[in-house]
Amino acid sequence: MNRLGDETSPYLLQHADNPVDWFPWGEEAFAEARGRDVPLLISVGYSACHWCHVMAHESFEDEATARLMNELFVNVKVDREERPDVDAVYMGAVQAMTGQGGWPMTVFATPGGHPFYAGTYFPRPHFQRVLHAVSQAWGQDREGVLAQGEKVVEALVERTGAPSGPLPTAETLDLAVRNLAEGFDEQRGGFGGSPKFPPSMVLEFLLRHGTRDAMTMAETTMEAMARGGMYDQLGGGFARYSVDAGWVVPHFEKMLYDNALLLRVYAHWWRATGSVLAKRVVLETAEWLLREMRTPEGGFASALDADSEGPDGAHGEGLFYVWTPDQLRDVLGEDDAAWAASVFEVTGTFEHGMSVLQLLADPDDPARFDRVRTALRAARERRPRPGRDDKVVASWNGLVIAALAEAGALFERPDLLDAARETAELLDDLHTVSRGPARLLRTSRDGRAGANAGMLEDYANTAEGFLALYGVTGESRWFHRAADLLETVLTRFPDESGGFYDAPDDGERLFQRPQDPADNATPSGQFAAAGALLSYAALTGSARHREAAEAALGTVSAMAERYARFAGWGLAVAEAALRGPVEVAIVGPADDARTRALHTAALMSGTPGLVVALGTGQAGTGQAGTGHAATGQAGTRPAGTGPAGSVPVDLPANVPVDVPLLEGRGMVDGSPAAYVCRRFTCRAPVTTPAELRAELAR
Repeated sequence: MNRLGDETSPYLLQHADNPVDWFPWGEEAFAEARGRDVPLLISVGYSACHWCHVMAHESFEDEATARLMNELFVNVKVDREERPDVDAVYMGAVQAMTGQGGWPMTVFATPGGHPFYAGTYFPRPHFQRVLHAVSQAWGQDREGVLAQGEKVVEALVERTGAPSGPLPTAETLDLAVRNLAEGFDEQRGGFGGSPKFPPSMVLEFLLRHGTRDAMTMAETTMEAMARGGMYDQLGGGFARYSVDAGWVVPHFEKMLYDNALLLRVYAHWWRATGSVLAKRVVLETAEWLLREMRTPEGGFASALDADSEGPDGAHGEGLFYVWTPDQLRDVLGEDDAAWAASVFEVTGTFEHGMSVLQLLADPDDPARFDRVRTALRAARERRPRPGRDDKVVASWNGLVIAALAEAGALFERPDLLDAARETAELLDDLHTVSRGPARLLRTSRDGRAGANAGMLEDYANTAEGFLALYGVTGESRWFHRAADLLETVLTRFPDESGGFYDAPDDGERLFQRPQDPADNATPSGQFAAAGALLSYAALTGSARHREAAEAALGTVSAMAERYARFAGWGLAVAEAALRGPVEVAIVGPADDARTRALHTAALMSGTPGLVVALGTGQAGTGQAGTGHAATGQAGTRPAGTGPAGSVPVDLPANVPVDVPLLEGRGMVDGSPAAYVCRRFTCRAPVTTPAELRAELAR
């Protein structure tokens, strides 16, 4: 009996009609394997995975193959996006046993869950042979199979964790730039050869580092990605990766996390340089998110599939996005089609005479380009659309909140800011199951929360999004919600050496507690936590949060020299830590144009990790150097304490404060004011945007 029909995961529901007797991950499957005395066959994938669909069509929908699976194994289907902890521990096993990994992931395990044989995609004839061989080994060499499972588990447990060291220095970050330069593709941008993945976190580090070499690598890569087939030249948004080294032909699925991260870093590129291309990419990608990825509840769906139906009814990869010269003529007519073919490089860059659209140079006739592009997009909308995985993942929606909040402020787009706020409300209302400290659920769908506990990345990225939203809106609710999430990070996820596990200490016990300090497609949970903790410490003066952030960055020093590509977010956070980060308190009436001008000037600063507190301030203050250092829990402090060299603020002990950075800050002679601080020691307040920009440039 197939047991996936009641699941919320779109990926699992895609397999609910298979003749395979699938179990969802859980104790029922393990008990069944123990009762039948057969191994587990654990199949892990995700809805937008092309080869997952291929293996499903070839094997899981095939009656003969399903019959073998059902007779010889207990079969478990896992959505890696719902259960990243399960995915992580078994992916470690696959990589240890085969030297590589990927999806679909196929793992054979003992009834206790210990893996003993694994692979990724198997063509049907090969898969059937593997099924027979594994079952035969289980029946004839049980002792050897169990011993193999124990060896794999022991080896994986020994590899847990990563070398740690001190907080990275400026020299460490310079070394990381040199390491990145060794693998940089000077002609085509990006790092390494094919396939090429968008190096989102590395780009953020390079922009923050800001040296000529760093900026050259960042700008070359971002321009190449935005002009190639990786970027959807008609509808906006980026594909998952490029199968070639030149960003021409993508793997066509569009993932929410990629687009959230890239939207934010392109906004930062525009902020640093005023790039017209960067602005176009930001706004088009944001509009694509709102148009195609928004859910009715106010969240954002996880992915669009790579595959869709073509004009002949056959399914194939990328058919929604690619064009032939004949298709251009059908939509545009002869003259415009010839012009469009030249502009978009329709020269057979894909398969069967089809092409992925590129835009290697800006067209010489913008009005004609807009007309042609509009017509092509309208025609494309009539094609069968790729499937959408519409589950809401807390972590990735946290990334979207940060990106849309900042883009909304930088480009004066209140609709983007409203969308960020609505997504934050969904995570706060539906995904948060308790407060003080908060507990998150990882996913929801159709307004129904899933059962899976939040991982470290869910807490860290949601906190990051809430803090960014607070900095843009001044709505202290989001500051307090971030504080609650970070308290859970500090109490449920720490390891014994200053880092963090990816799963909470009271979560499901797997054969290994997952912990990976390296970035993957998204920031590692550890580096994401470090970033959110550092920002919170800057807003509160909390030594506890600052020290936890610095300890979590210890692995960056060990990775910078040889593995900088996998520590991009940690390097970016380290840049912020070394710069302070700079803290800006802005006080004044929210409806005063002068307050808004100061706020805009602060948000336009590219100072790494800068945090902004926005509020009405306190009357009767406005002297330079006021401040305090929070101790222990944010929100209370001993009276009159402050960092060395500061002027103490004489307030009663244990007075709750809203956002501590604003405490003691007031307007100056009736004018809104901005205070630029580091470690809660502030310079003299300023009252004009020009003065604020000068202070931030010091």
